[in-house]
Amino acid sequence: MFPRKQPPGKAGTAMSTTLATENSFRTVSDAVYAEFGPRINGPLPGPVAVKIVEGDDHYISPSYTRSYPLVAKRGRGTRVEDVDGNEFLDFATGIAVTSTGHCHPEVVKAIQEQAAELIHMSGTDFYYEGMVRLAERLSAVAPMRGPHKFYYGNSGAEAVECAMKLARYHTGRQNFIAFYGAFHGRTMGALSLTGSKPQQKRRFAPFVPGVTHVRYPYAYRGCSGGPQEQEAFALGCARFIEEKLFKTTLPPEEVAAIIVEPIQGEGGYVVAPSSFMQELRRICDRHGILLIVDEVQSGAGRTGKWWAVQHSDVEPDMVCIAKGIASGMPLSVCMTREEIMDWKPGSHASTFGGNPVAIAAALATMDVIEREGLANAASLGAKMQERAQTWLAKHAMVGDVRGRGMMIGIEIVKDKASREPVGAVRDRIVELAFERGLLVLGCGETTIRLAPPLTLKPEEAAIALDILEECIAVADREVRGK
Repeated sequence: MFPRKQPPGKAGTAMSTTLATENSFRTVSDAVYAEFGPRINGPLPGPVAVKIVEGDDHYISPSYTRSYPLVAKRGRGTRVEDVDGNEFLDFATGIAVTSTGHCHPEVVKAIQEQAAELIHMSGTDFYYEGMVRLAERLSAVAPMRGPHKFYYGNSGAEAVECAMKLARYHTGRQNFIAFYGAFHGRTMGALSLTGSKPQQKRRFAPFVPGVTHVRYPYAYRGCSGGPQEQEAFALGCARFIEEKLFKTTLPPEEVAAIIVEPIQGEGGYVVAPSSFMQELRRICDRHGILLIVDEVQSGAGRTGKWWAVQHSDVEPDMVCIAKGIASGMPLSVCMTREEIMDWKPGSHASTFGGNPVAIAAALATMDVIEREGLANAASLGAKMQERAQTWLAKHAMVGDVRGRGMMIGIEIVKDKASREPVGAVRDRIVELAFERGLLVLGCGETTIRLAPPLTLKPEEAAIALDILEECIAVADREVRGK
């Protein structure tokens, strides 16, 4: 935790009254809030941040999306300090990347020691011991039986590109099946699989040919009944592939792979039911199709298991890994069964993939996740979701709460009867949270995502949920007052 710049409760402007949430939503004492809560010293953005944002507007690509004007300076654990000295609780973690918290001392030590020894020689031309060590560690926690092979890249999109190329190479087939709502990246192959927002594809066509999108089992948007109807809906989404697609427009013997997120990230933190995942596995087995799971956001312990697919008792053929596996260092992995990675030297490579410093960070990250992250994500994540579930009865605009572990989505709607999406209201809640010192992000059309560090403390979780509930209530009053 950062040293306090002022005594608790003595911040400088009216904005700082948000340090203490409304009494009706407070679940922690003033002392706990003072120790673990955010500290906002004045209106946001502060004067230094304003200048940097102006410079960013002048120099930086306008294609970047920014939800609010946070200008980060440093981070420790769940806390981020901006350039004006404001301290925030981070429940966005760089889009589920800083899995062990900001600057975990073990990860920092591993990075520093490796940087002092060797930074780069290129694993595509030479050998690194770390590449083998990390492969051994990942193989030990793989969601499918081995032996396994591994390819290293720098980003989630690169892992997906590798999986696409390898699927075509291994099967000799050209086509893919992906899902509406999916996000697999923005490079041209990954973008061809992505199906979440029109802006991501606008004016970039033609895309890589051979991709067909089908419906994902988003039960809240697909049916209004109980568990039995939702189960039937999920199975219907999977069986559409075989019962309609394969009988009309897409020969199954020409499909290389089905790629799926066990929990859709950008699509709205939507959890795929086990029955759906198991049916996909059966379809793939019947037709010689590879099953690729994109665990870029849902993997590396975020759901309380190493990989979200493990909740479904399904063994994939390939796993795409990135984000939280190296606590913020650029690293991605394509993990496959050994017999699938049968391409020849020169078929695919990356200059920086498997960089020694990134590998060192990943090894240290896995240590922390194994020791404390997995159990904490499962237990504390379940408590967080249990509390958020109570909002369904308390707040008219909370339509659905879903997730696994520390991957929780809260869907905001106009009202529970219509389930009408209200993306502008969701965005307002995110803005209100920022003003109060809580960093969250939206996903999907109208969902708030919670993706804190796996090392989150119970006190921090309670304070964050206090703040978020207050923001929901404030936004609701603003809407009802219009």
